[in-house]
Amino acid sequence: MALNRWLIATLLWVLASSALGAEEIREFEDPVTKERYQDLTASMRCPLCENQAINDSDAPISGDMRERVYQLLQDGQSDTEIINHMVQRFGQYILYNPRLENRTYLLWGLPVVLVLLGVLLVVWMVRARRNASATSLSAEERARLDELINRERSS
Repeated sequence: MALNRWLIATLLWVLASSALGAEEIREFEDPVTKERYQDLTASMRCPLCENQAINDSDAPISGDMRERVYQLLQDGQSDTEIINHMVQRFGQYILYNPRLENRTYLLWGLPVVLVLLGVLLVVWMVRARRNASATSLSAEERARLDELINRERSS
């Protein structure tokens, strides 16, 4: 009786662990192609998941995308051709680093513009402080200041 329970528990554990550890197995002719596959799938975002690469996602669409990348690699296409194919099919959203196009100039240019404006603001503030401290008092202003200081000391 104890042996039956042990066998059933072991069988359930094996089935559960094999179901949880289901992983896609891809065979590649050379390690370079395997590395290209890993790089490509890590650089594409799952359209269904929020900010998750297709190589980490369990969504069915990510599985389809991984399969398509694998097929395109087996067909001998370059990385650029594969990325272009996937962008054409799923849109620019899948790219973690958007391309520089007319509609992305603001996205790429705004940080540069903000940094330059910050540098100009700092330079302007430093010059303004230097100029403010460099001006000396006129004779009338110095006399008025001395009068106020003497009045304060005598009281």
